[in-house]
Amino acid sequence: MKTRTFAKKYETDVLIVGGGLVGGTLAVALDVAGLGSTVIERGDPEALTDAGFDGRASAIAYASQRMFQVLGLWDRIAPDASPILDIRVSEGESRLFLHFDHRETGDGPLGHIVENRTIRAALHEKLPQLPNVRLLAPAQLVSLERSPDGVDAILADGRRIRARLAVAADGRDSAVRREAGIQITGWDYGQSAIVCTVEHERSHNHVAQEHFLPSGPFAILPLRGNASSIVWTERAGLAPAMMDLPESEFMAELGARFGDFLGRLSPVGPRWSYPLSLQFARAATAQRLALVGDALHGMHPIAGQGLNMGLRDVAVLAEVLCDAKRLGLDPSDGAALADYERRRRFDNFVMLASTDILTRLFSNDMRPLKGVRDLGMSLWGRIEPLKKLSLRHAMGTLGHPPRLLRGRPL
Repeated sequence: MKTRTFAKKYETDVLIVGGGLVGGTLAVALDVAGLGSTVIERGDPEALTDAGFDGRASAIAYASQRMFQVLGLWDRIAPDASPILDIRVSEGESRLFLHFDHRETGDGPLGHIVENRTIRAALHEKLPQLPNVRLLAPAQLVSLERSPDGVDAILADGRRIRARLAVAADGRDSAVRREAGIQITGWDYGQSAIVCTVEHERSHNHVAQEHFLPSGPFAILPLRGNASSIVWTERAGLAPAMMDLPESEFMAELGARFGDFLGRLSPVGPRWSYPLSLQFARAATAQRLALVGDALHGMHPIAGQGLNMGLRDVAVLAEVLCDAKRLGLDPSDGAALADYERRRRFDNFVMLASTDILTRLFSNDMRPLKGVRDLGMSLWGRIEPLKKLSLRHAMGTLGHPPRLLRGRPL
């Protein structure tokens, strides 16, 4: 990657703190709209795209894929993306299951499974090429002051940045959100996600599987070839012991949950573990500040929608800023930020509430709840309008999404 030289002090329209999947995508979207941005990323781009940095893969919804296409990112991502043609949801030992078929929508794949490092690599290849983007990485923010007149930031190396708007895209433990005094509400699930990749003898046929077990959901997400990404939810007290098992014993435990329908399993690469919790910021905006992605909301991976919700934040924020600019208004004024807050509040609330209810309903082995789950899955699978509504919501096409998620330019 070419190294750029910057002045000690310069100005930008939007200062994005955090150059991850969400922050980086926002910078691309703002460039398309002709808004300048400066991205501050603590990590070294080469380390961030290394296979050992993050073993997670994300489900990219149909609408998110259209957004990546409009932004010129999908061609870089597509060669390493695996389409989701079907989704199969099962519960414990029950013979009942839900089946979602992509042919029911007529829109092609329901989504794609992509390793996070693939999206990072696409962003870090794209960002230095954009005329309206400065990517500072690695760089450390040490001071951020917001006033009615603008935003002033100081980096650890002494560089100063003047912006009209700051965006917190710095994750769940957002320092920008904390310094802005925005409180969060949340709770711990007492669970951890164990993440790894396995190869198997038979083809997954691009079917995503989710088994609901007493300890939590066990997801099998199709990658390219005969490989799958595993997101195994385990009780927090037991997860460290599982992580410490020798490879043969770990694979035996995994195999007992995976089953033998794809033949013999073999591990690929290391394994990771992350604590699971829900949290949401009590406000999405403050004076000359907007929150996006995990800085705004964090949810259980039970529905595979975490990254997609962050990308929806990006699509709405980019749209309101672009529209304000077209009207000759200050994109960071109170009206534009209030519009962003209003448009994200309901969607985020619905997804957070849904994932929380599903997690509590399915992460146990209580007999009364098991009967409710079996009945619910049976009815859900038989009521076609309900199935299609669920599919549209998961694909991100329900209602009237922002332009980028409809595959339209800003």
